[in-house]
Amino acid sequence: MSTTELPDIGISSGIERAAARGAGAGDGDGEWWRGAAIYQVYPRSFADANGDGTGDLAGVRAHLPYLHDLGIDAIWFTPWYPSPMADGGYDVADYRSIDPMFGALSEAEDLIQEALALGIHSIIDVVPNHVSSSHTWFQAALAAGPGSPERERFWFRDGVGENADEPPNHWESEFGGRAWSRVVRPDGVPEQWYLHLFAPGQPDLNWDHPDVRREHEEILRFWFDRGVAGIRIDSAALLAKDAALPEVTEAHDPGSHPYVDRDELQGIYRSWRRIAESYGADRVLIGEIWLPDADRFARYLRPDVLHSAFNFDFLTAPWEAGKLRQSIETTLDVHARVGASPTWVLSNHDVTRPVTRYGREDSGFAFDAKRFGVPTDLQVGRRRARAAALLAMALPGAYYLYQGEELGLPEVEDIPVDRIQDPMHIRSGGVDPGRDGCRVPMPWSGDQPPYGFSPGPVDTWLPQPDDWSALTADAQSADPASILSLYRDALLIRRTHPDLGSGSFSWLASSPGVLAFRRGASFGSITNFGSTPAELPDHDQIWLASAPLEGGRLPADATVWLRLSSD
Repeated sequence: MSTTELPDIGISSGIERAAARGAGAGDGDGEWWRGAAIYQVYPRSFADANGDGTGDLAGVRAHLPYLHDLGIDAIWFTPWYPSPMADGGYDVADYRSIDPMFGALSEAEDLIQEALALGIHSIIDVVPNHVSSSHTWFQAALAAGPGSPERERFWFRDGVGENADEPPNHWESEFGGRAWSRVVRPDGVPEQWYLHLFAPGQPDLNWDHPDVRREHEEILRFWFDRGVAGIRIDSAALLAKDAALPEVTEAHDPGSHPYVDRDELQGIYRSWRRIAESYGADRVLIGEIWLPDADRFARYLRPDVLHSAFNFDFLTAPWEAGKLRQSIETTLDVHARVGASPTWVLSNHDVTRPVTRYGREDSGFAFDAKRFGVPTDLQVGRRRARAAALLAMALPGAYYLYQGEELGLPEVEDIPVDRIQDPMHIRSGGVDPGRDGCRVPMPWSGDQPPYGFSPGPVDTWLPQPDDWSALTADAQSADPASILSLYRDALLIRRTHPDLGSGSFSWLASSPGVLAFRRGASFGSITNFGSTPAELPDHDQIWLASAPLEGGRLPADATVWLRLSSD
């Protein structure tokens, strides 16, 4: 049996595949996002049309047919706004424009409409916790000085200690080091400190200020007016702060942490929800919410707050049957309580790529565990990444994939230190390799860099490896056993199989080290985490397998989709 055999559900190839792809997103389903396949585009690294070594919107537009054929329902664009790039664009200077390195606002508007014509919705990133230090508000605050109304939009405070040379508290930045920087006047005299939970170039906004709330509501309307279907909310649990700025301790009650998951956030997002719903049921708010408490997480997904949130518990779980089953059960339970749709994520622009991560002895993910020189077995990682993709795509809810995941790209771990741009690396004192390894430009074609990423020879903004020729989209398109072919077929089945989508979920009996579940009337997904081949349940047909079966049994680190036999 071919590992890319298509199911007998009325879909074969060519014209029929394209017709199946055309059905779905964009055809009037108000809650399209509940079961969507959503593709994350990091514009700087997706495709470069003008030949400067940096991705741009023209490059994305040129590759819309590729994304259409892949079988996605939506594109999530990481920030494309004007930015000094202190944190890869998450330091936004102007939400109503496009950074010139990517193109112009008119190109973004055209891209949104061209994608929608192909049945692909657009989701943009909004970063409400902070702005760029070059934002007009922050520059005005610096110019106005201490005690001014302009500074009330941020968290400016006097220092403590002799000469006020210590910050107001001991909060730590998410990127390492302290979360405060001191303003130095043009004449060299130091004055107040300002809060930045991330890099110094990302001053935190004061969400108690009406200007801040009003501005972000207008930003939502600006992009909804241009046809955007969704808003991904960066660092969604960090906006609200305790105005007293107390020290962080272990004793905070739920909702009372000085800056994480405060109860005031619910009101902020309820106002956003009303704006989204005023544009129609097809608009969606998606939170980036890192919270270990399932009950607190569920509060953000109540019917009048956010529509959806990223599933980081599943993303960070190691390649272990027990841990992943527990994550799946918790996810389904939490979302069922509030009638929300789960999300399943294997990678994004911040996380070590699955091919590398799953090949390690510790196959889970944690930011504070990232280090140089961690050994990985890429052969094992590739098998597991293929199996993980089928496992995740068979679960009820939305599936997010990050550009290059469908090509099986590994983490690039040998970027020259002088080329690393991620502030996580810099602020760690060079201990943390940072996130640039999963942001290396996409390989499209050819046998040497830039692999069709740019139209001609150019030094891309991050260097590409010399051994990626077999991983290009062109090379994999011609190989029915490639991971790209696997993704295309899996996304097609996911879109068209009647048991998937909103089909019911139940566990099947299985041996230790195997996860097996049923969707709907007859769809079965079986993943073998063990070291020896596993027996399959009774079945009438094999839809798809991540690796060839061995004597009718499922090999280690593999997933198979079946039509289960009738009881």
